[in-house]
Amino acid sequence: MESKAGALNEKLEELKEQYSKTKYNKKTDKYLLTLRAKMSRLRKEVEAAKKTKKGKGFFVKKLGDATVALVGFPSAGKSTLINAISNTRSKTASYAFTTNEIIPGMMLYNDAHIQILDMPGIIERAHTGVGGGLQVISAAKAADLILIVIDATDWQKLDTILGEFKALNIFLNRRKPDIRIAEDEKRQGINIEVNRSKLTQKEIESVLNGFGIFGANVKINEDLPVEEFMALVSGNCHYVGAIAALNKIDIAADYAKTVAAIKSKYGLETVPISASSNTNLNELKRKIYDNLNIITVYLRNRLDSHSREPLILAKGSTVGAAAQKIHTELRNQLKCAYIDGPSSKFRNQRVGVDHVLMDRDVVTFIKI
Repeated sequence: MESKAGALNEKLEELKEQYSKTKYNKKTDKYLLTLRAKMSRLRKEVEAAKKTKKGKGFFVKKLGDATVALVGFPSAGKSTLINAISNTRSKTASYAFTTNEIIPGMMLYNDAHIQILDMPGIIERAHTGVGGGLQVISAAKAADLILIVIDATDWQKLDTILGEFKALNIFLNRRKPDIRIAEDEKRQGINIEVNRSKLTQKEIESVLNGFGIFGANVKINEDLPVEEFMALVSGNCHYVGAIAALNKIDIAADYAKTVAAIKSKYGLETVPISASSNTNLNELKRKIYDNLNIITVYLRNRLDSHSREPLILAKGSTVGAAAQKIHTELRNQLKCAYIDGPSSKFRNQRVGVDHVLMDRDVVTFIKI
């Protein structure tokens, strides 16, 4: 099996070399996309063929209520930041590549335990494997939120970071486009029911046929480029929420203009901070919590009105979903609940199982 993995690795290295030597332009765009698809398939085959354990430091068990990955260029201040907002102590220094493995920490906010992962620095052409970039990006995309740490004195590198993820069909701070492809083996040809994109019928048919789909009903409910459409059809596309921390504002001039520029160009929510001087870190914690789309509700025991047990739920969760998270039996026996807090119209409001909870609600379950 090792020899098979070695042969696959050789093919993978050949493709990487082809990719690195090919200049990007409109004529080579589809060729590069094809190479990335082949590289992606080969990586999966290599992992399947290997008997050895995965590399140290690049795979961390997810713990807590949610996970946030800190990504950025070396020396952007990720290690200083994780030390400041979590319970860990990551190695820091003034030179690049201090962190060469993933360092986990835990941040407590609103009674939610949020795992923070300090990732090794990303450099240019990371998506081709340079500097272990493939492992870093692969691990980062599994997080619930990506926090891009940017050096305020060199913030233009943000464009490179977003590009490295996009090159692997990982789109940060973007919602997955609404496209629906219902394969129909009995149908001859592609029936496009809805097309709100700028893709032509020929382009859509060409992409689908290239992936072996010759009969299907298609609905494309919003605009997207052909490359992203190809990635979605292949199933090799990921969408992860992201915000940015503009670090080192204590040594950067006009950082407010930089925050506005990032918002205007990338639509990325950005928090100006100084990790070394603990500036604005509470605001950053709040933004992390808000963008994880979670809420904290408190369970009150009818026999002890002062008891408050926190429960972390997805934003938009109902009373029934809260009971289900505790135990299926509780959900099945649930009659109603009494609510105090932002979602209630008055104190101790009696609500049904479909009542939508809000952050900081206090809930008392009533069983049948």
